[in-house]
Amino acid sequence: MSSRTYMSSLERDLKSPTLHKLTELCEVMEVHPLTLLTLAYAGDSTDKTDELLARVRQELEAVLKERSTP
Repeated sequence: MSSRTYMSSLERDLKSPTLHKLTELCEVMEVHPLTLLTLAYAGDSTDKTDELLARVRQELEAVLKERSTP
């Protein structure tokens, strides 16, 4: 799927994966793409993870509310 060179360049922040490639990588790792993104933004901090997930939930609710309002 991906070469070692490509994976190494991702790890060293020399390249950024497309959403399609991110999805493929997550399938191989057997994790949801949002899990990987949450780890990227929150790291190992449980508090940051909780804050991030709460913010995402609020924003999703606001977007869905806007879409359902005529």
